[in-house]
Amino acid sequence: MSTAVAGWEQFSKKKAATWLLAIAVILGAIATLGSTGVVFALLLALMLTGMPISIALGLTVLTFLFFFSEVPTEAVAMKLFTGIEKFEIMAIPFFILAGNFLTHGGVAKRMINFATSMVGHWHGGLALAGVMACALFAAVSGSSPATVVAIGSIMMPAMVRAGYPKRFGAGVITTSGSLGILIPPSIPMVVYCVATNSSVGALFMGGVIPGLMLATLLGLVAWYRAKQGNLPRMKKATWGERAKAFRDSVWGLFLIVIVLGGIYSGMFTPTEAAAMSAVYAFIIAVFVYRDVPFKKVPKVLLDSASMSAMLLYIITNAVLFSFLMTHENIPQLMADWILGHNLGVVSFLLVTNVLLLLAGNVMEPSSIILILAPILYPVAMQLGIDPVHFGVLITVNMEVGMCHPPVGLNLYVASGITKMGISELTVAVWPWLLAMLCFMILITYVPIISLWLPRALGY
Repeated sequence: MSTAVAGWEQFSKKKAATWLLAIAVILGAIATLGSTGVVFALLLALMLTGMPISIALGLTVLTFLFFFSEVPTEAVAMKLFTGIEKFEIMAIPFFILAGNFLTHGGVAKRMINFATSMVGHWHGGLALAGVMACALFAAVSGSSPATVVAIGSIMMPAMVRAGYPKRFGAGVITTSGSLGILIPPSIPMVVYCVATNSSVGALFMGGVIPGLMLATLLGLVAWYRAKQGNLPRMKKATWGERAKAFRDSVWGLFLIVIVLGGIYSGMFTPTEAAAMSAVYAFIIAVFVYRDVPFKKVPKVLLDSASMSAMLLYIITNAVLFSFLMTHENIPQLMADWILGHNLGVVSFLLVTNVLLLLAGNVMEPSSIILILAPILYPVAMQLGIDPVHFGVLITVNMEVGMCHPPVGLNLYVASGITKMGISELTVAVWPWLLAMLCFMILITYVPIISLWLPRALGY
């Protein structure tokens, strides 16, 4: 009993210290920055208490509007309902639904078999097959955690059985899974376009070449480390075996053609492509491959609805937060400050990378994009940075954030698959994470990589 009381007292002291720190942050901001600084200080203080980011955003806006502003509550209510009346937002639940049907179905397994038949005989063949399978699955799912789950749950046991070190396999799958948000379709890309009123189709095309380049880079790291460690190679598949593996996976691979081909040809918009992908994923999972029985369909729908509701709730509160910042003229003040201090494009992009990487330590990608994109985007536009290049840059930063602690989603998903601790996984991913950081610098300062394809296609 005394131990329980002591534990409760210790918990209460920690909680009290957190709240005191939060109050100190708010008071310090009021004293030094005035009411404008309170917006960020209050958000930070609420996050320090462990409050979910969506609720912290909403409370920040309401507190500021009621105590520091004269905006009528009717305007707040109107913005709350009209802020998400955007056609592009409908793409998010459809892509989530498609990804869930593909994850529960046998699409991932067939893509892995196809990838293994193509590159399994090289050094680190299974690892290279994992990277290739992640890239293929990324092109149909739009979600990084879904890619890690779908590919990792099959590839990890296979790699361990083949004699690969567990850390090696975990490092490959955790980082390669991040391709899910760079290779289109991508849910964070849709979120960025909603937050900045950018073109979803142009940004999707902008992610194709960087996504393929990053997949190649991650594969090269895996190949080099496998060659150095003399890791197992598989028997080279015959062309007949490769053809069979392709035929088995063609229904899943055809989804790439539907989404990207439909958008590129102008047959339908990205939102309509998302709806088509959801219907197609349902048909091939239930009727073609028959890996998802009818009795599992309600669970898939419920899981998708739950995930969509969580993300849309964050978006709703982020729209209010963006409205508050615009009303208080905060983006313009920041733009004037940056331009007044003669921060050029090079310096601004460096600051943006550092800020996004720091934010990646405490928030998940969608929240980071919804909070920071409306602030940084106007500055980027005044400096003449292309919105597609800026969107790809932010997406690559989100990829890096998903692979490092303390809140890297891929790490936690991979931890559940591999039964490894976060600290051990952090050590496992560092060679690939270092390559991703180098790639991020390349994307930051060589914009043509992101812009060539959209411009060639007339976006």
